[in-house]
Amino acid sequence: MGSILLATPFDPAALEEAETTTLKSSLLKHVEGRDADLMAKKVRFANETLMPLFNELEKRNPTPDLKQQIPLLKGIWFPAWSTNPFQDIIPGRVRHESYQIFDDNGYYANLARYKPGQKAPILSWLSRWLLSYDLMIMQSYAVQVQAPAEPDHPSTPQQTGQAYWHIQNVCIQQVLRFGSRTFNSEAAQIWFNQAVSNYQKDIEAQQQVSIPAQGFNRVTAKQYQQISKASPRLDNLYIDQDFRLVKTQREKSQRPSYTVAIRLT
Repeated sequence: MGSILLATPFDPAALEEAETTTLKSSLLKHVEGRDADLMAKKVRFANETLMPLFNELEKRNPTPDLKQQIPLLKGIWFPAWSTNPFQDIIPGRVRHESYQIFDDNGYYANLARYKPGQKAPILSWLSRWLLSYDLMIMQSYAVQVQAPAEPDHPSTPQQTGQAYWHIQNVCIQQVLRFGSRTFNSEAAQIWFNQAVSNYQKDIEAQQQVSIPAQGFNRVTAKQYQQISKASPRLDNLYIDQDFRLVKTQREKSQRPSYTVAIRLT
């Protein structure tokens, strides 16, 4: 994405003068190797260092129309860096085997592989090679228009409603796998396609999936309920064919999270 990089702290004039490719390259460089940082550290880094860069990219979003974003979303994205707490809902996430997949059928999913952690070296080696826990949270998405507020006076022109992403959690899949087969983007796509197909065949049954039993390195019943009841909010602050800066909130009262994503396929 270019060789020129902007240094921190970001100078407002330099941000305004920089090419968009420079802004994207600089953001990717500054978050490189930082996704494994503690969440509190990442949140501080976003708020205290990266926010001017986020704001400048948002101003330059080439695709602000949500309906026009849909064809750009389709495919597999890699979250290079994120302050979304979902990413580490359980410990041991394999960062290079984490994905977000969109289809133009109205469904998308966050998928990640986790490796059970063990303190004993021999058990750690065995779990790393023999046990894998894969988690997928599938959601539906659609563009809806919020009804405009009633005008204060009859002579006041009627305002146009604001478009927004309507997101719903539809199902959670979790699988404990044996063997060291890599959870690559192709395997993630196959799993996602199967989940969508199964859900569409019997939506009512899928919506009544029982709460998973508490077990080794799995989503707990409480976590499951929190995810299922959430009303996620999503905003692509910047999106083009290969790069996204995403702002999300699981609930209105929750702090906003930011994700830097690059396209894989």
